[in-house]
Amino acid sequence: MPDFLLKPIPGFQLEIWEKFIGDWFFVFAIAFLVFELALYALRGKLSKHMADDTVTNYITLAFFLITTTLLFATLYAAAYFFAAEFAVFSIQTNLLTLAICLILADLAYYWEHRILHRINFLWATHSVHHSSPFFNISVAYRHGPLDGFWPLFFHLPLVLLGFDPLLVLVCELFVQLFQTALHTEVIGKLWKPIELLFNTPSHHRVHHGSNRKYLDKNYAGIFIIWDRMFGTFEEEIEDVKYGLTRPINSINPFVAFFHGFTRLGAEVAKADGLYNKLGHLFGPPGWKPKKKPVQSTSEGEK
Repeated sequence: MPDFLLKPIPGFQLEIWEKFIGDWFFVFAIAFLVFELALYALRGKLSKHMADDTVTNYITLAFFLITTTLLFATLYAAAYFFAAEFAVFSIQTNLLTLAICLILADLAYYWEHRILHRINFLWATHSVHHSSPFFNISVAYRHGPLDGFWPLFFHLPLVLLGFDPLLVLVCELFVQLFQTALHTEVIGKLWKPIELLFNTPSHHRVHHGSNRKYLDKNYAGIFIIWDRMFGTFEEEIEDVKYGLTRPINSINPFVAFFHGFTRLGAEVAKADGLYNKLGHLFGPPGWKPKKKPVQSTSEGEK
């Protein structure tokens, strides 16, 4: 095995990578958004609604950064470094283990993403990301109030396994940035081997579709092989209708940011009995109480 793959990577280098890559990718994303909007304008598809929705995306990002910084950032880091004290192994950080950690982080992201779609109180925050009726790179920055919290529970096992907490954070960043780049309509389908192995804009457009056949499909971060393995893959065939099956019909950033929890709260409040309230909280999106069978009356009975 080549020596460069096994050369240790110091922690400070990981911190430099995380900051440098994160900051410059955001600059790239802004430049790419300008390119996308210019293409929409040239094609006569740029509307005031799209422009307003794009602004809303970045305002929800600001809300997300505030809540994450105030509520979760210290907890996230502390949990990782505390868990590292109980790691099963001590895995050296090098290019080889970085690649392994990245694959495992991507698998963890797949299951995190899938579960966020299938439990109502988790969907309440993640649905913010899906609520835009448009699909450009700004949508990638449309986040809900608790989107910075739930990934902790899915990636913490990597720290307990023995990967450096900083390495896990860097791998999480790579997965997120890869996904960010997929939010576009200006790139069509790619070379078939790429579409076979990797998540692509085409695959991710399906994930954002509210078409019945596209619901709960293509959860992947980097590798689409997880969806192919676990039966959640769907090819982009019909035109994608973006947004939620129950659209929020608002560009108000407060509505966009909190709509999932206001809807869930209303459903729980209206539900009769503890079972139905728990069903709304822990059931999948669209969960309904089972209707009681109507009992027929025999002749002479009232």
